[in-house]
Amino acid sequence: MAGQSRSRYQYIDSFLNNPGPTTDPDFVPGGPTISNLEQSKVLVIGAGGLGCEILKNLAMSGFRDIHVIDMDTIDVSNLNRQFLFRKDDVGKSKAEVAAASVTSRCKDVKITPFNGKIQDKDEDFYMQFKIIICGLDSIEARRWINATLVSMVDMENPESLKPLVDGGTEGFKGQARVILPTLTSCIECQLDMHAPRAAVPLCTLATIPRQPEHCIEWAKIIAWEENRKNTVLDTDDPVHITWLYDKALNRAKEFNIPGVTYQLTQGVVKNIIPAIASTNAIIAAACCNEAFKIATSCNPYLTNYMMYTGDDSIYTYTFEHEQKPDCPVCGNLAKTITVNPKHTLQDFVDSLGERPEAQLKKPTLRTESTSLYFQSPPSLEEQTRPNLSKKLSELISDGEEIGVSDPAFTIDFKFKLIFQT
Repeated sequence: MAGQSRSRYQYIDSFLNNPGPTTDPDFVPGGPTISNLEQSKVLVIGAGGLGCEILKNLAMSGFRDIHVIDMDTIDVSNLNRQFLFRKDDVGKSKAEVAAASVTSRCKDVKITPFNGKIQDKDEDFYMQFKIIICGLDSIEARRWINATLVSMVDMENPESLKPLVDGGTEGFKGQARVILPTLTSCIECQLDMHAPRAAVPLCTLATIPRQPEHCIEWAKIIAWEENRKNTVLDTDDPVHITWLYDKALNRAKEFNIPGVTYQLTQGVVKNIIPAIASTNAIIAAACCNEAFKIATSCNPYLTNYMMYTGDDSIYTYTFEHEQKPDCPVCGNLAKTITVNPKHTLQDFVDSLGERPEAQLKKPTLRTESTSLYFQSPPSLEEQTRPNLSKKLSELISDGEEIGVSDPAFTIDFKFKLIFQT
């Protein structure tokens, strides 16, 4: 980089040109580290409220080769906090507009946008990056990229280990974490910290909805099952969201309930909590700070979890979340679950969607010797459906392991079922 354009990074060079008391032993001050930072290829997943802040911060921190992926388009409701977008951008790709907006201000930075799902990219795509930063609003998407990065690790190839920096916000609360796949606690290890929200009783949804959220939940849980049972609901697919919105709107009109909107439908279906711009800024800064430290070794990176809350006052706390031996992604042991042997297999299937450590919505279950229940194809679903009404004690033995798969994830889960006494 020319010396004149380098002047904009003087505040960063003060870190990179001088060792400090906590710098890594491998840290080399000056040109080599600066060059390494500029050549580090970084992937940002998500170009929403958090992603906009992350892209801006990376560009202003000396990263010059940035890629961003997001499948969403810009909605007018995004404009109050996703500052890279303008009114004329409504309906356009978030990734493409965000990339163009940042590069128009930081002309020495290259940002390559991808408009699509992270699930559409293969391992070769992710292998090209040095660091991956998540600014997602979906637990399912986090779990998918986490499992993918863990599966990519080859112990004989150090370059296959891709550090994952994950940020998330909920109103005035947020967290940032650094994950080294297979070496540290992963997102699946920490899944019980993201418990699913309490469910509305089905009787309320089916007979006496009182709130617009009830109508949306009815469309998601009941109407979808009745009309599109053999199609896996994709909460990131605008066609699916539009279908749910139309059904919920008609349901709301039937019961004279106002307030069902497309935006609310997205929020309920994806469990989105309203975003606060200041929280996004703080968490994005924390994520980019960690990426900068990983890329340059100028200071130790986070080990491995930072939480922030700003609803009453400003408070942060860091701690090391331990790796779990029974983690289905990075561990090698089956996770133990205590069950009532008198409950039916249907009860257990339903519980997998509610348990904080599982959160599986479309599980297919099998033992080492028997197929318990298949969600698809239709022929196998029909063949195994009678098992749903049987008691667990009729199908498995105490302490037996079962394998569980879900179309939303690339991995199989192992659970060891212990009968209550």
